[in-house]
Amino acid sequence: MKVQENPFSGKNYSDEYDQVLIAKAVSGDRSSLSELVKRHQQYIFNIAMKMINNVEDAEDVTQEILVKLLTNLAKYDPAKGRFRTWLYRITFNHMLNLKKQKYEQVVTGFDPFFEFIEGSVEIPLSQEEEKELQLEIEESKVACMAGMLMCLDREQRLIYIVGEVFEIDHQLASEIFEITPDNFRQKLSRARKDLHQWMHNRCGLVNSANPCRCPKKTKGFIQNGWVTPEDMKWHSNYTQRIFELTETKIDDVLIDIDEIYARLYKEHPFKIAKKSEDIIEAIINNDNLRNSFKLTDG
Repeated sequence: MKVQENPFSGKNYSDEYDQVLIAKAVSGDRSSLSELVKRHQQYIFNIAMKMINNVEDAEDVTQEILVKLLTNLAKYDPAKGRFRTWLYRITFNHMLNLKKQKYEQVVTGFDPFFEFIEGSVEIPLSQEEEKELQLEIEESKVACMAGMLMCLDREQRLIYIVGEVFEIDHQLASEIFEITPDNFRQKLSRARKDLHQWMHNRCGLVNSANPCRCPKKTKGFIQNGWVTPEDMKWHSNYTQRIFELTETKIDDVLIDIDEIYARLYKEHPFKIAKKSEDIIEAIINNDNLRNSFKLTDG
């Protein structure tokens, strides 16, 4: 399997190769345009998943962003900056300006979120049941942590996702967000503080003084349809985990308390959009785009 390239950290990523693809794409080469989309699609989708917490909506947002990319590609000027800076500025601005999504309407802050978790039914599991439901329990843990992210405001959520989970380079971040590197670090620090203090006080995964109730909550989550064993939101359609795509090795000695919290998110699956190829084909085969790029199959 081809290694997923990380446009944020620089691992296995070449901005120069993007430039080659762009030059060919704007000249009408369909395969180059398709490859350019594929190189960035899954990162955009995974950021959308963390931001929106819904597969179908994340796929729709990914497609909207890729359409913006292609309809504006001819306007991109390499002399004014790197392609990934230009693309992810489009991506982040789009996500920050979305209409309020369904989970944002439900999860309005840390207090109501944890009240909901506390109020969810608990069903103790036998050792045998825990083994049988191991994947469902892991799904519950990721779902709970994804819900915690939704408690942050949009800007904090986005900065934490790309800065802490996907390890965006701070210089690159400052260019994308159009702020100074120091300002980005300050915003990231505030997002960490707001999220981590709640995790420390409530989550048993980071503080053993708190009981982790995910195993006991799992059957209730399944009964209520929040975890669907036959079609899991997080533990399906993935081949890697996020930490495999970042600069930090998951087995490095953890000397920074913030890294302990971030590690939990980095262990989450790096999702592949179920409609990945459908999205690309729908975009590439759009009549207006084909005419605009004068696409050929060369």
